[in-house]
Amino acid sequence: MDSFNRRNALKAGGVLGAAGAFALAAPATPWTWSPAGSVPGIGSGADPKYVWDVEADPVVAGLLDRGEVPKVNEILKHWTKNSQPLPAGLPSELRDFMEHAKQLPAWADEQKLVSAVNFNQKRGTYLGVLYGFASGMMSTVIPKEARAVYYSKGGADMKDRITKTAKLGYDIGSLNAYQPDGEMVVTCVKTRLAHAAVRHLLPQSPHWVNSAPEDIPISQADIMVTWHSLPTTVMRNLKKWKVPIAADESEGFLHSWQLAAHLLGVQDQYIPASWNEADSQAKQVLDPILAPTPEGIKLADILLSLGMNLDLTLLSRPILGALTRFMLGNEIANWLRIPTEPVWTPLLETAWGPYVIVREGGLDLGVPEEAYWLFDEFLRQFVLFYMSELRMPINISIPVINNPNHP
Repeated sequence: MDSFNRRNALKAGGVLGAAGAFALAAPATPWTWSPAGSVPGIGSGADPKYVWDVEADPVVAGLLDRGEVPKVNEILKHWTKNSQPLPAGLPSELRDFMEHAKQLPAWADEQKLVSAVNFNQKRGTYLGVLYGFASGMMSTVIPKEARAVYYSKGGADMKDRITKTAKLGYDIGSLNAYQPDGEMVVTCVKTRLAHAAVRHLLPQSPHWVNSAPEDIPISQADIMVTWHSLPTTVMRNLKKWKVPIAADESEGFLHSWQLAAHLLGVQDQYIPASWNEADSQAKQVLDPILAPTPEGIKLADILLSLGMNLDLTLLSRPILGALTRFMLGNEIANWLRIPTEPVWTPLLETAWGPYVIVREGGLDLGVPEEAYWLFDEFLRQFVLFYMSELRMPINISIPVINNPNHP
Protein backbone atom coordinates (compact mmCIF):
# COMPACT_ATOMS: atom_id res chain seq x y z
CA MET A 1 0.00 0.00 0.00
CA ASP A 2 1.39 3.40 -1.00
CA SER A 3 2.19 5.35 2.15
CA PHE A 4 1.26 8.64 0.42
CA ASN A 5 -2.27 8.67 1.83
CA ARG A 6 -4.61 11.55 2.61
CA ARG A 7 -2.80 12.19 5.90
CA ASN A 8 0.60 12.43 4.19
CA ALA A 9 -0.85 14.74 1.57
CA LEU A 10 -2.14 17.06 4.27
CA LYS A 11 1.24 17.04 5.97
CA ALA A 12 3.02 17.77 2.72
CA GLY A 13 0.78 20.77 2.16
CA GLY A 14 1.23 22.12 5.67
CA VAL A 15 4.10 23.50 7.67
CA LEU A 16 5.52 21.26 10.37
CA GLY A 17 6.83 23.04 13.42
CA ALA A 18 10.11 21.95 15.00
CA ALA A 19 8.31 20.11 17.79
CA GLY A 20 6.09 18.29 15.31
CA ALA A 21 9.02 17.33 13.12
CA PHE A 22 10.92 16.00 16.12
CA ALA A 23 7.92 13.94 17.20
CA LEU A 24 7.68 12.39 13.75
CA ALA A 25 11.35 11.56 13.64
CA ALA A 26 11.60 10.22 17.19
CA PRO A 27 11.79 6.42 17.37
CA ALA A 28 8.92 4.62 19.06
CA THR A 29 9.63 2.94 22.38
CA PRO A 30 9.08 -0.83 22.04
CA TRP A 31 6.19 -2.20 24.08
CA THR A 32 7.61 -4.60 26.65
CA TRP A 33 5.08 -4.65 29.50
CA SER A 34 3.83 -8.21 29.89
CA PRO A 35 0.12 -9.12 30.03
CA ALA A 36 1.14 -11.47 32.87
CA GLY A 37 0.97 -8.35 35.05
CA SER A 38 -2.57 -7.51 33.95
CA VAL A 39 -5.87 -8.17 35.71
CA PRO A 40 -6.51 -11.44 33.79
CA GLY A 41 -2.80 -12.36 33.77
CA ILE A 42 -2.90 -13.29 30.10
CA GLY A 43 -3.20 -11.56 26.73
CA SER A 44 -1.78 -11.27 23.25
CA GLY A 45 0.85 -8.74 24.29
CA ALA A 46 0.05 -6.61 21.22
CA ASP A 47 1.44 -3.08 21.39
CA PRO A 48 -1.49 -0.91 22.60
CA LYS A 49 -0.22 2.04 20.53
CA TYR A 50 -1.75 0.25 17.55
CA VAL A 51 -4.97 -0.89 19.21
CA TRP A 52 -8.05 1.29 19.34
CA ASP A 53 -11.69 0.49 20.20
CA VAL A 54 -12.87 -2.12 17.73
CA GLU A 55 -16.34 -2.21 19.31
CA ALA A 56 -17.18 1.48 19.71
CA ASP A 57 -15.36 3.01 16.74
CA PRO A 58 -17.42 1.59 13.84
CA VAL A 59 -20.70 2.23 15.68
CA VAL A 60 -19.95 5.90 16.36
CA ALA A 61 -18.41 6.45 12.91
CA GLY A 62 -21.67 5.21 11.42
CA LEU A 63 -23.71 7.58 13.58
CA LEU A 64 -21.56 10.53 12.51
CA ASP A 65 -21.61 9.64 8.83
CA ARG A 66 -25.41 9.28 8.87
CA GLY A 67 -25.95 12.51 10.81
CA GLU A 68 -27.65 10.71 13.71
CA VAL A 69 -25.50 12.05 16.56
CA PRO A 70 -27.62 15.14 17.50
CA LYS A 71 -30.68 12.93 17.94
CA VAL A 72 -28.68 10.37 19.94
CA ASN A 73 -27.22 13.08 22.19
CA GLU A 74 -30.69 14.39 22.95
CA ILE A 75 -31.91 10.90 23.84
CA LEU A 76 -28.89 10.05 26.00
CA LYS A 77 -29.11 13.35 27.89
CA HIS A 78 -31.70 11.69 30.09
CA TRP A 79 -29.69 8.51 30.75
CA THR A 80 -27.82 9.28 33.99
CA LYS A 81 -27.96 6.41 36.50
CA ASN A 82 -26.14 3.07 36.34
CA SER A 83 -29.28 0.94 36.72
CA GLN A 84 -31.43 3.10 34.44
CA PRO A 85 -32.55 1.24 31.30
CA LEU A 86 -31.29 2.63 28.02
CA PRO A 87 -33.84 5.11 26.67
CA ALA A 88 -36.03 4.26 23.70
CA GLY A 89 -35.24 5.52 20.23
CA LEU A 90 -31.54 4.65 20.02
CA PRO A 91 -30.27 3.11 16.75
CA SER A 92 -30.19 -0.66 17.17
CA GLU A 93 -26.42 -1.08 16.71
CA LEU A 94 -25.77 1.62 19.31
CA ARG A 95 -28.20 0.07 21.76
CA ASP A 96 -26.60 -3.35 21.34
CA PHE A 97 -23.14 -1.90 21.92
CA MET A 98 -24.18 0.07 24.99
CA GLU A 99 -26.02 -2.85 26.57
CA HIS A 100 -22.75 -4.77 26.42
CA ALA A 101 -20.49 -1.82 27.30
CA LYS A 102 -22.29 -0.95 30.54
CA GLN A 103 -21.85 -4.37 32.13
CA LEU A 104 -19.30 -4.71 34.91
CA PRO A 105 -16.71 -7.44 34.24
CA ALA A 106 -16.84 -10.78 36.01
CA TRP A 107 -13.79 -9.77 38.07
CA ALA A 108 -15.56 -6.80 39.69
CA ASP A 109 -15.26 -7.17 43.48
CA GLU A 110 -17.94 -5.62 45.68
CA GLN A 111 -15.83 -5.77 48.84
CA LYS A 112 -12.95 -3.95 47.15
CA LEU A 113 -15.38 -1.23 46.09
CA VAL A 114 -16.45 -0.83 49.72
CA SER A 115 -12.77 -0.37 50.62
CA ALA A 116 -12.49 2.19 47.81
CA VAL A 117 -15.28 4.20 49.44
CA ASN A 118 -13.38 4.14 52.73
CA PHE A 119 -10.25 5.35 50.96
CA ASN A 120 -12.08 8.18 49.21
CA GLN A 121 -13.74 9.29 52.44
CA LYS A 122 -10.44 9.49 54.29
CA ARG A 123 -8.33 10.94 51.45
CA GLY A 124 -10.81 13.20 49.71
CA THR A 125 -8.93 16.32 50.79
CA TYR A 126 -5.79 15.13 49.03
CA LEU A 127 -7.59 13.66 46.03
CA GLY A 128 -9.16 16.96 45.03
CA VAL A 129 -5.88 18.79 44.79
CA LEU A 130 -4.03 15.84 43.23
CA TYR A 131 -6.63 15.28 40.52
CA GLY A 132 -6.54 18.98 39.74
CA PHE A 133 -2.90 19.95 39.93
CA ALA A 134 -0.99 16.70 39.49
CA SER A 135 -3.27 14.85 37.07
CA GLY A 136 -5.09 17.74 35.43
CA MET A 137 -2.04 19.86 34.72
CA MET A 138 0.01 16.79 33.76
CA SER A 139 -2.38 16.32 30.84
CA THR A 140 -0.90 19.46 29.26
CA VAL A 141 2.55 17.84 29.03
CA ILE A 142 1.26 14.57 27.62
CA PRO A 143 1.85 15.52 23.97
CA LYS A 144 -0.74 13.32 22.27
CA GLU A 145 -3.41 14.21 24.81
CA ALA A 146 -2.64 17.93 24.64
CA ARG A 147 -2.93 17.93 20.85
CA ALA A 148 -6.10 15.84 20.86
CA VAL A 149 -7.77 18.13 23.38
CA TYR A 150 -6.61 21.34 21.73
CA TYR A 151 -7.82 20.50 18.24
CA SER A 152 -11.00 18.63 19.20
CA LYS A 153 -14.26 20.29 20.21
CA GLY A 154 -13.23 20.33 23.89
CA GLY A 155 -10.38 22.71 23.14
CA ALA A 156 -12.82 25.45 22.20
CA ASP A 157 -14.35 25.60 25.69
CA MET A 158 -11.90 24.47 28.34
CA LYS A 159 -14.20 25.36 31.23
CA ASP A 160 -16.78 22.95 29.84
CA ARG A 161 -14.07 20.38 29.12
CA ILE A 162 -12.63 20.51 32.63
CA THR A 163 -16.02 20.24 34.32
CA LYS A 164 -16.74 17.08 32.31
CA THR A 165 -13.35 15.69 33.30
CA ALA A 166 -14.03 16.68 36.91
CA LYS A 167 -17.29 14.74 36.71
CA LEU A 168 -15.39 11.51 36.14
CA GLY A 169 -13.24 12.20 39.21
CA TYR A 170 -16.31 13.18 41.22
CA ASP A 171 -18.30 10.10 40.16
CA ILE A 172 -15.53 7.59 40.87
CA GLY A 173 -15.05 9.11 44.32
CA SER A 174 -18.73 9.10 45.25
CA LEU A 175 -20.12 6.65 47.80
CA ASN A 176 -22.24 4.88 45.20
CA ALA A 177 -19.92 5.10 42.18
CA TYR A 178 -20.67 1.67 40.70
CA GLN A 179 -23.89 1.01 42.60
CA PRO A 180 -27.28 1.01 40.83
CA ASP A 181 -28.03 4.59 41.91
CA GLY A 182 -24.51 5.83 41.02
CA GLU A 183 -23.33 7.40 37.76
CA MET A 184 -19.80 6.12 37.13
CA VAL A 185 -20.83 3.42 34.64
CA VAL A 186 -22.85 5.93 32.62
CA THR A 187 -20.03 8.48 32.70
CA CYS A 188 -17.51 5.92 31.43
CA VAL A 189 -19.73 4.63 28.61
CA LYS A 190 -20.55 8.17 27.44
CA THR A 191 -16.86 9.07 27.57
CA ARG A 192 -16.05 5.96 25.53
CA LEU A 193 -18.53 7.11 22.86
CA ALA A 194 -16.99 10.59 22.88
CA HIS A 195 -13.51 9.10 22.43
CA ALA A 196 -14.73 7.09 19.44
CA ALA A 197 -16.10 10.26 17.86
CA VAL A 198 -12.79 12.09 18.36
CA ARG A 199 -10.98 9.19 16.68
CA HIS A 200 -13.25 9.62 13.67
CA LEU A 201 -13.19 13.43 13.55
CA LEU A 202 -9.62 14.49 14.36
CA PRO A 203 -8.02 12.84 11.29
CA GLN A 204 -10.20 15.23 9.28
CA SER A 205 -8.49 18.26 10.90
CA PRO A 206 -5.44 19.53 8.95
CA HIS A 207 -4.22 21.24 12.13
CA TRP A 208 -4.17 17.99 14.09
CA VAL A 209 -2.77 16.01 11.14
CA ASN A 210 0.10 18.46 10.74
CA SER A 211 1.07 18.31 14.42
CA ALA A 212 0.41 14.72 15.50
CA PRO A 213 2.80 11.81 14.90
CA GLU A 214 -0.01 9.23 14.92
CA ASP A 215 -2.67 8.51 12.29
CA ILE A 216 -5.50 7.87 14.76
CA PRO A 217 -5.80 9.50 18.20
CA ILE A 218 -6.66 7.95 21.57
CA SER A 219 -5.18 4.49 21.25
CA GLN A 220 -5.35 1.97 24.08
CA ALA A 221 -1.85 3.14 25.07
CA ASP A 222 -3.02 6.77 25.12
CA ILE A 223 -5.91 5.92 27.43
CA MET A 224 -3.58 4.11 29.79
CA VAL A 225 -1.16 7.06 29.77
CA THR A 226 -4.05 9.26 30.94
CA TRP A 227 -5.07 6.55 33.42
CA HIS A 228 -1.58 6.62 34.95
CA SER A 229 -1.78 10.40 35.22
CA LEU A 230 -4.69 9.80 37.60
CA PRO A 231 -4.54 6.86 40.08
CA THR A 232 -0.86 6.00 39.61
CA THR A 233 0.18 9.62 40.01
CA VAL A 234 -2.09 10.03 43.02
CA MET A 235 -0.60 6.99 44.74
CA ARG A 236 2.96 8.07 43.93
CA ASN A 237 2.33 11.43 45.61
CA LEU A 238 0.61 9.95 48.65
CA LYS A 239 3.64 7.69 49.14
CA LYS A 240 5.98 10.64 48.68
CA TRP A 241 4.04 12.53 51.37
CA LYS A 242 4.19 9.42 53.59
CA VAL A 243 0.43 9.26 53.98
CA PRO A 244 -0.39 5.97 55.76
CA ILE A 245 -2.89 3.91 53.77
CA ALA A 246 -4.41 0.60 54.83
CA ALA A 247 -3.66 -2.22 52.39
CA ASP A 248 -7.31 -3.01 51.70
CA GLU A 249 -8.10 0.65 51.01
CA SER A 250 -5.13 0.97 48.68
CA GLU A 251 -6.27 -2.12 46.80
CA GLY A 252 -9.84 -0.84 46.72
CA PHE A 253 -8.80 2.49 45.22
CA LEU A 254 -6.86 0.65 42.53
CA HIS A 255 -9.82 -1.63 41.84
CA SER A 256 -12.18 1.30 41.31
CA TRP A 257 -9.82 2.61 38.62
CA GLN A 258 -9.32 -0.84 37.09
CA LEU A 259 -13.08 -0.97 36.54
CA ALA A 260 -13.01 2.53 35.08
CA ALA A 261 -10.37 1.48 32.53
CA HIS A 262 -12.46 -1.55 31.54
CA LEU A 263 -15.61 0.55 31.13
CA LEU A 264 -13.69 3.09 29.05
CA GLY A 265 -12.97 0.30 26.58
CA VAL A 266 -9.44 -0.66 27.58
CA GLN A 267 -8.73 -4.33 26.99
CA ASP A 268 -8.19 -6.15 30.28
CA GLN A 269 -4.73 -7.30 29.16
CA TYR A 270 -3.51 -3.68 29.50
CA ILE A 271 -5.00 -3.01 32.96
CA PRO A 272 -2.38 -3.49 35.72
CA ALA A 273 -3.25 -6.04 38.41
CA SER A 274 -1.33 -4.30 41.23
CA TRP A 275 0.26 -0.99 42.15
CA ASN A 276 3.70 -2.45 41.43
CA GLU A 277 2.57 -3.43 37.96
CA ALA A 278 0.94 -0.02 37.49
CA ASP A 279 4.17 1.72 38.42
CA SER A 280 6.12 -0.58 36.11
CA GLN A 281 3.83 0.19 33.18
CA ALA A 282 3.84 3.94 33.95
CA LYS A 283 7.64 3.99 33.83
CA GLN A 284 7.41 2.83 30.23
CA VAL A 285 4.34 4.64 28.87
CA LEU A 286 3.99 7.81 30.98
CA ASP A 287 7.26 9.01 32.47
CA PRO A 288 9.40 9.06 29.28
CA ILE A 289 6.83 10.78 27.06
CA LEU A 290 6.14 13.91 29.12
CA ALA A 291 7.19 16.93 27.08
CA PRO A 292 6.05 20.45 26.22
CA THR A 293 4.10 21.23 23.06
CA PRO A 294 2.74 24.55 21.78
CA GLU A 295 -0.76 23.18 22.30
CA GLY A 296 -0.04 22.04 25.86
CA ILE A 297 1.46 25.39 26.85
CA LYS A 298 -1.67 27.16 25.60
CA LEU A 299 -3.94 24.71 27.43
CA ALA A 300 -2.01 25.19 30.66
CA ASP A 301 -2.40 28.95 30.35
CA ILE A 302 -6.15 28.53 29.90
CA LEU A 303 -6.42 26.20 32.90
CA LEU A 304 -4.44 28.56 35.15
CA SER A 305 -6.77 31.39 34.15
CA LEU A 306 -10.03 29.62 34.94
CA GLY A 307 -10.24 31.06 38.46
CA MET A 308 -9.73 34.67 37.45
CA ASN A 309 -13.44 35.50 37.19
CA LEU A 310 -14.35 33.83 40.48
CA ASP A 311 -14.74 35.74 43.72
CA LEU A 312 -12.27 33.42 45.43
CA THR A 313 -8.98 35.11 46.14
CA LEU A 314 -7.28 31.79 46.90
CA LEU A 315 -8.05 30.60 43.37
CA SER A 316 -5.95 33.33 41.80
CA ARG A 317 -3.41 32.47 39.14
CA PRO A 318 -0.35 32.69 41.45
CA ILE A 319 -1.47 29.91 43.79
CA LEU A 320 -2.69 27.74 40.92
CA GLY A 321 0.73 28.06 39.36
CA ALA A 322 2.53 27.47 42.66
CA LEU A 323 0.51 24.30 43.27
CA THR A 324 1.31 23.05 39.79
CA ARG A 325 5.02 23.66 40.36
CA PHE A 326 4.86 21.94 43.75
CA MET A 327 2.95 18.90 42.48
CA LEU A 328 4.73 18.35 39.16
CA GLY A 329 8.18 19.80 39.82
CA ASN A 330 10.30 22.60 38.43
CA GLU A 331 11.03 21.06 35.04
CA ILE A 332 7.37 20.65 34.04
CA ALA A 333 6.45 24.04 35.50
CA ASN A 334 9.23 25.64 33.45
CA TRP A 335 8.02 23.82 30.33
CA LEU A 336 4.61 25.40 30.92
CA ARG A 337 6.18 28.82 31.55
CA ILE A 338 4.83 29.00 35.08
CA PRO A 339 6.85 31.47 37.17
CA THR A 340 8.18 30.71 40.63
CA GLU A 341 5.91 32.54 43.04
CA PRO A 342 7.89 34.38 45.78
CA VAL A 343 5.25 33.72 48.47
CA TRP A 344 3.29 30.62 47.56
CA THR A 345 6.13 28.41 46.30
CA PRO A 346 8.27 28.65 49.49
CA LEU A 347 5.17 28.25 51.66
CA LEU A 348 4.17 25.02 49.93
CA GLU A 349 7.70 23.66 50.06
CA THR A 350 8.04 24.46 53.75
CA ALA A 351 4.63 23.78 55.20
CA TRP A 352 3.00 21.03 53.10
CA GLY A 353 4.94 18.14 54.68
CA PRO A 354 4.14 19.18 58.27
CA TYR A 355 0.57 19.91 57.21
CA VAL A 356 0.16 16.33 56.00
CA ILE A 357 1.68 14.97 59.21
CA VAL A 358 -0.73 16.98 61.34
CA ARG A 359 -3.71 15.93 59.22
CA GLU A 360 -2.64 12.31 59.65
CA GLY A 361 -2.62 12.61 63.43
CA GLY A 362 1.01 13.55 63.97
CA LEU A 363 2.22 16.13 66.46
CA ASP A 364 2.13 19.86 65.91
CA LEU A 365 5.58 20.52 64.51
CA GLY A 366 5.53 24.24 65.13
CA VAL A 367 4.15 25.40 61.79
CA PRO A 368 1.79 28.33 62.49
CA GLU A 369 -1.84 27.32 62.81
CA GLU A 370 -2.68 29.88 60.13
CA ALA A 371 -0.68 27.86 57.58
CA TYR A 372 -2.79 24.75 58.22
CA TRP A 373 -5.94 26.81 57.96
CA LEU A 374 -4.68 28.30 54.70
CA PHE A 375 -4.22 24.89 53.09
CA ASP A 376 -7.56 23.63 54.34
CA GLU A 377 -9.32 26.77 53.16
CA PHE A 378 -7.73 26.58 49.74
CA LEU A 379 -8.75 22.95 49.35
CA ARG A 380 -12.31 23.75 50.40
CA GLN A 381 -12.46 26.60 47.88
CA PHE A 382 -10.96 24.37 45.21
CA VAL A 383 -13.68 21.78 45.77
CA LEU A 384 -16.34 24.49 45.77
CA PHE A 385 -15.05 25.71 42.42
CA TYR A 386 -15.64 22.35 40.79
CA MET A 387 -18.72 21.42 42.75
CA SER A 388 -20.37 24.69 41.74
CA GLU A 389 -20.13 23.41 38.18
CA LEU A 390 -21.26 19.93 39.17
CA ARG A 391 -24.43 21.22 40.83
CA MET A 392 -25.83 21.71 37.36
CA PRO A 393 -26.42 18.54 35.33
CA ILE A 394 -23.30 17.86 33.29
CA ASN A 395 -23.96 15.92 30.15
CA ILE A 396 -21.13 14.16 28.33
CA SER A 397 -22.16 14.18 24.69
CA ILE A 398 -20.78 12.83 21.43
CA PRO A 399 -19.02 15.62 19.50
CA VAL A 400 -19.89 16.23 15.86
CA ILE A 401 -17.14 18.77 15.06
CA ASN A 402 -13.52 19.52 15.86
CA ASN A 403 -12.40 22.76 17.48
CA PRO A 404 -14.18 25.40 15.36
CA ASN A 405 -11.30 27.82 16.04
CA HIS A 406 -8.98 25.38 14.24
CA PRO A 407 -11.20 23.77 11.58
